[in-house]
Amino acid sequence: METEKLYYQDPYRTAFTARVLTCEPSQTGYLVTLDRTAFYPEGGGQPADHGTLGTTAVTDVHERDGVIFHTCDSPVETGSIVEGAIDWPRRFDHMQQHSGEHILSGLLCSLYDCDNVGFHLGADTVTIDYNRELTWEQVLAAELRANEAIWADTPAEITFPSPETLEHLHYRSKKELTGQVRIVSFPGADCCACCGTHVRRAGEVGLIKILSCQKFREGVRLEILCGARAYRYLSRIYEQDHAVAQLLSVKPQDTLAAVERQSAELAAAKQRMTELEDQLFTLRAQSLAGRGDVLLVEPPMRPDGARKLADAAAKAAGGLAAVFAGEGASHVYALVHAGGADITPLVKRLNQALNGRGGGRNGFAQGSVRADAAAIRAFFQKTC
Repeated sequence: METEKLYYQDPYRTAFTARVLTCEPSQTGYLVTLDRTAFYPEGGGQPADHGTLGTTAVTDVHERDGVIFHTCDSPVETGSIVEGAIDWPRRFDHMQQHSGEHILSGLLCSLYDCDNVGFHLGADTVTIDYNRELTWEQVLAAELRANEAIWADTPAEITFPSPETLEHLHYRSKKELTGQVRIVSFPGADCCACCGTHVRRAGEVGLIKILSCQKFREGVRLEILCGARAYRYLSRIYEQDHAVAQLLSVKPQDTLAAVERQSAELAAAKQRMTELEDQLFTLRAQSLAGRGDVLLVEPPMRPDGARKLADAAAKAAGGLAAVFAGEGASHVYALVHAGGADITPLVKRLNQALNGRGGGRNGFAQGSVRADAAAIRAFFQKTC
C-alpha cells in the first residue's frame, strides 16, 4: 500500500500522527513504514527530512514503489499510533535552497538558452550544472533578475496538469516523464516538473547569492546559497572584511585598494631583500675563498636562499658547501659540491642521522632535517 504523502498536502506541516505498518531491522537501524507521513524522502537532488517518530530519531527517509521508508535509530511497535515531528529548520532550509534554485535556473535557461542538467543540495552549498558555457557577467545578471523575482513575492503555484494541458505547457524537465506530472511554477521566473518541497511565496527564499561559476564538462557548474545560508555567509564575509579594514586603517569598502597597495609595497620589499641577500651571500662567499669544504649554520631563510648561499660558497671555497638554515630542531639544507661530485651517499647518511628528507644529483642536494645546530655540527665533524 502506498504511503499517503502529507508533505505534498502541506509542506509547512511539522507534526502528524500515523499508524506503524512495518518495522524491520536494517544495516543502518530500523526501517519503518507508516500509513501516512510528513517526512520528505530523498529525491530530485533534495535531501531527506530528519526528525522523530515518538522517541526514536529519524535519520534518513527514502521512497520505493510509492512506499516511504523511515530509517530510525530504535524500533517502534507495529500497529501502534506514533507522533511524527519534522526537523523544521532543516526542512525550511531545503525549501529555501530548492525554490531559489528553481527561480535562478528558470531565468538562466530562458535568458541564455541552456538546460539545467544537474542539481545537488549539499549540507553547505547548492551546486547546479548547465549544458552551455556562461560568463560571470551573465550569471550575475541572472542573479539580479532572480532576486528581483524574490522581491516581487509572487505566490508559488503547484499543479498536476492533465496530459492534454501538459502537452501544450512550456516547462523544464531533466528527463522524459510519464504518468501524473507535478508542476512547480514561480510566475515570471520558472515553470518546472518537480517532486520536491517548496516555499509558498517567492519572497520566502529571502536571497540568492552565486558564489562561483566554473567550467564543467560542456558547460558550467554554479555554486549558490539561498535564504538563511546566504545571509550567514554574507555576514561572515562582512565581519571578515570589517576586521581586515581595521587592520589596514581603511573603510570596509576600501579594503581592495588598500590590499593592492600593500601587495605592491610587499613585492618591492621582497625584491629589495633579494638584492641585499645576494650582496650578502657574495660577501660571505668571498670570506670563504680557498677553504675547501665548509659548513654554514644560519638563521631561518627561504629554501632558495639556502641554495643560493651554498652555490656561492662552493664556488668560492672550491669544495663542498653545506648550508643549514633554521632554528631549534628544524632546519632546511642545501648542499653544493663545486666540482659536481656525487654526494648521494652523504645525503643518505645525513637524512638517516638527522631525521631528514631530501635529495638531489650532480653535486647538488636540498631538503630539511629535524635536528638542532649542535647535532648538525657533530655529524659533519664525524663525517668530514
